Amino acid sequence: MKGLVSIITPTYNSVEFIKETVHSIKQQTYTHWELILIDDGSTDATVTLIKKLAEEEPRISWEQLPQNSGPAIARNRGIKKANGDYLTFIDADDIWFPEFLKTSIHTIESTGCPFVFASYQRLDEKLQPLYPDFIVPEKVTYTDILKSNSISCLTAFVHIEKLGKKFMPEIRKRQDMGLWLQYLKEIEYALGIKQPLAIYRIRKNSLSRNKWALLKYQWDFYRKIEKLTFTQSVYYMANWFYRGLIKYKRS
Repeated sequence: MKGLVSIITPTYNSVEFIKETVHSIKQQTYTHWELILIDDGSTDATVTLIKKLAEEEPRISWEQLPQNSGPAIARNRGIKKANGDYLTFIDADDIWFPEFLKTSIHTIESTGCPFVFASYQRLDEKLQPLYPDFIVPEKVTYTDILKSNSISCLTAFVHIEKLGKKFMPEIRKRQDMGLWLQYLKEIEYALGIKQPLAIYRIRKNSLSRNKWALLKYQWDFYRKIEKLTFTQSVYYMANWFYRGLIKYKRS
């Protein structure tokens, strides 16, 4: 059916927040969607909860992986199962505002750009302000993303009917960045939506906030996934580190 949006959500010990995330999806003003929940070997009550959520809502399906394999493998499993014309992602502790799907589709239809992404709020676990809203650039290219990944997994929205299905590199971190770059090798740019359309819930001790801990992952990504030269990797690493400090600066 035309216009179907496939939403991919990996879960892992997500019982505390997943119900709120699913509620934000069910509140969308655009209602032609499917939610594919892929549980990555949870050891808490997550599977019991997502099974119940799927029983209550026919647009939700779920699957449990036999063992914990990491978010890239979980998301790729969801991508394989996706039936939609559009593809988007939301993690099991984040929230969309009601107009997210509608606004993303309208932007694609009105501009002809098959890859869009939106701004978002950055709150703590209790949904209290932690950082200023992250307002995305008007557009980003392949080299822009190498310098700073301003496309969050929370708001990336791809017209896969036009661009086709692609899969994330199966690495521990930066798998979403790897997917965006695959698309940006084929199109000139992705378009940013200035309006915040989601809430990124920043958890305590989040690895993504610790730039020092991420240095090795980022370096390996440049060298092993994107196959950049040593000089290119140094250049983009310097950009990434500096821009990351600005991105998470409190005001």
